[in-house]
Amino acid sequence: MSLRTTALGRTGTLVTELSLGAAALGNLFHAVSDEEAAATVDTAWECGIRSFDTAPHYGLGLSERRLGAALHTRPREQYTLSTKVGRLLLPRVGPHGDDLANGFAVPATHSRVWDFSARGVRTSIEDSLDRLGLDRVDTVYLHDPEEHEREAFEQAYPELERLRAEGTVGAIGVGMNQTDTLTRFVQDTDVDVVLLAGRYSLLDQGGLRSLLPEAARRGVSVLVGGVFNSGLLADPKPGATFDYAPASRQLLDRALALKALCKEYDVPLRAAALQFPLGHPAVPGILLGARSGAEVADAVAMLRHPIPRALWRALLWHGLLASDAPFPGERS
Repeated sequence: MSLRTTALGRTGTLVTELSLGAAALGNLFHAVSDEEAAATVDTAWECGIRSFDTAPHYGLGLSERRLGAALHTRPREQYTLSTKVGRLLLPRVGPHGDDLANGFAVPATHSRVWDFSARGVRTSIEDSLDRLGLDRVDTVYLHDPEEHEREAFEQAYPELERLRAEGTVGAIGVGMNQTDTLTRFVQDTDVDVVLLAGRYSLLDQGGLRSLLPEAARRGVSVLVGGVFNSGLLADPKPGATFDYAPASRQLLDRALALKALCKEYDVPLRAAALQFPLGHPAVPGILLGARSGAEVADAVAMLRHPIPRALWRALLWHGLLASDAPFPGERS
């Protein structure tokens, strides 16, 4: 089984149209076992996924350790892996509670310390390589730098350029859940890729205002995460979440309208949500988190589910898509 692959920006770093996000491997919200984590990666591989994303933040390094272990026997030239910088993990002294305040069901053995200095970037990469058991990573993102913009632009980004020139990393970029700072990076730096979470989905097409057009003009790739907006588009119902908070009645009604229209065309809402971002020329792929092999297999099935162009036109007609939102296939 294979998935379409595309190079990021002007680099030779490839991503499959579906990448596995490994936050859940770091026990996001609740614990998964080592065996379950390994099985998730195994299923992703069997389904043709060859690009994987992690970060030190995810489970205080647990995600990186588990992902590295699960990929250890795979041919290194057959997959690409991304991680992130911006938070250093420093050991804590004394009794440890848990890290659930930060969203991860792991012992709080370390503290996260924001650091977008040049030295912090290099230290973070070295620590990540140690946890992953690798000698290189393919892509590195500045992780959520919105509160540290000056340091990110003046120190962290230039260090990423040096790492790219040295060959330690293949592609460099920024990952955030808002568009303004990402657009500035696309305009003012030589990033290869940006990772946009939750701002280009069936419910939120904010990325169309400036980021996606600018990225397309400059040849910068936009990987799209959060296509289910943290749950609402996966299963819209009272109590479902949007951006990790209970969805408003207005958003729930919109998601239910999307689901009802998809049903008229025998298309699961999950399939439309997964495939919609791939219609934009700047988007080579989507990034989806999964905590089990079953979730991975379902995502691949939804990615392959046929969607008639008539559904996209109907979504436009009913005002459920922005008028300038491109969709997979021809628009007519």
